Parts: sequence; C-alpha cells; structure tokens
Amino acid sequence: MDTLPPSANQEAIEAWNTVLFDKFVRFRNTLTAGLASHGNEALARHPPATGARVLDVGCGFGDTSVVIGKLVGPSGRVVGVDAAANFIDCARADAAAMDAPNVSFEVRDVEEEPLGGPYDVAFARFGTMFFSNPVAALRNVRRSMAPGGRLCIVVWRKREDSPALYRAQQIVEALVPKVEKGDAVTCGPGPFSMSGADMVSDQLLAAGWTHPCFERNQLLISIGSDIEDAINFALALGPAGEHLRLAGELGEAKKPEVIAAMRAAFAPFVKSDGVWMQSSSWTITATAS
Repeated sequence: MDTLPPSANQEAIEAWNTVLFDKFVRFRNTLTAGLASHGNEALARHPPATGARVLDVGCGFGDTSVVIGKLVGPSGRVVGVDAAANFIDCARADAAAMDAPNVSFEVRDVEEEPLGGPYDVAFARFGTMFFSNPVAALRNVRRSMAPGGRLCIVVWRKREDSPALYRAQQIVEALVPKVEKGDAVTCGPGPFSMSGADMVSDQLLAAGWTHPCFERNQLLISIGSDIEDAINFALALGPAGEHLRLAGELGEAKKPEVIAAMRAAFAPFVKSDGVWMQSSSWTITATAS
C-alpha cells in the first residue's frame, strides 16, 4: 500500500503536540491573557460582521474562536484549525463547556490540507509565524475564502520592540552558547519570522491576497504574576526557553546565572498585579482576490 509523504511540518507538529503543548498548558493563563490583548485590539479595529463565516488559523486553545463566535452571533459560524491535535482536544472541550454551538474545531495542517469554507473572514492571533512555507499556507487560506473575503492576522513586530520576549532572549544568548539542535524537535520559524512588513506584504501578494495593510500595536503585557513566575515563564517559553532547552546540560549548568540576570532585568517592571513589559505587534489585513 502506498503511504503518504510526511508533512513538511512534521517536526513542528510533533513539537507543538508534545514539549510545547505541555509548556503552554503550564503557563496558559499568562499566555492567553498577553496574547489576547493584541488579538482583542485587532478584533476591535476589524470586527467580523454578524452572521460571518470565520476561519481561525492556528487557533491553539480556541479562546479566540469562542470570542469570535460571540461577535458573529448565532447566525455566524467559526471554524478553528490547528495542526496540533492536543490543542484541538482542549479547544473542543472548552467550547463545549462554554456553550459555543456555532464554534467547531478541526485538526488541519494549514500549509497542505483543505480548510473547508467558503469563509468571509480568516483570522489568526499569532498563529501564522511558524509555517515552514508561509506563502503556501497563505495561498491555501485564500483558496478557502469567499470572493472579497478578508484576512486579519496578528504577528509580532521586530523583537527589539518587544522586551517582554526579547530581554530574556538577550540574557540567555549572552550566557549560554548555542548548541546544534540534533534530534530535538522545534517549532519551526521563530515568533518574529513575520515581523518585516516588506517581506510579509510580498508573501501575501504572492499568495494571491491584495491590498495588504499593516497597523502597529504597542501594548504592555504581563509575563508573570510576580518576578518568580516571570522568570519561570521566560525559562520555559519563547526564544529564551527554546535556547535553554536545546542547550541541554550546558543550559542547566548556566541556569543559576541566567536566573540571577533575569531577576535583575525584570525587577524594574514588577507591579502589584504582575510583571508588565512592552510588546509590539502588527495587525495585518488583506483581501482575497
């Protein structure tokens, strides 16, 4: 019997279903609150119409899908897709518990698999930066759209404008030598892979979208409930966490120095309700041709 060739995203999908899924569950509250602030800003500027059919790309835990489901109302529908089955299982359970009958979820590799439709809107909150082939993924999303359908995605801007993520990365990279990843699974391109407006606008046009528009968002986000929580978050996730994980024993040996440096770096940003630092995203819109 013939077997299908492995997905180009096989390694990234494995990472999101295992080590990254476990970390996202551990820090779910911090992650969803911080990411939601950028997603909510995009939805406030570009709300889907009542009755709209919406595709939520890279939906993760599905919290944004449920929010969009409320915006489009009972006559609309939302389909959240993600390549990682563990996230989809969580999304389905949470949506059922929150009584969101117009929201459903499917395991889909957005680069390669049919996405259903037609949709009036495709939305993504930090769900597009990890594609190994972003043009293929954006083209596949565009194929699922109704004529004149609208794309609205949120991605991180340049890392220097997001110290909430980048400060920890700087500390780790200064103290821990980079190690080849070997057999370790990784998430693919990093969170800042779509930070360049010129590059991403070219990708959108190559994928068949028109009139790309970029809006800049600067928001404070919490990276932890207190400084210890913020340090643990930075040690586990983002570019800093990935660098440490891939460094293995070397990273473990350097961890006391890393923790001390992070504690000093985060101290000025501690408030009564958490550790708050600047972050910067693009809200990108385009139209299906």
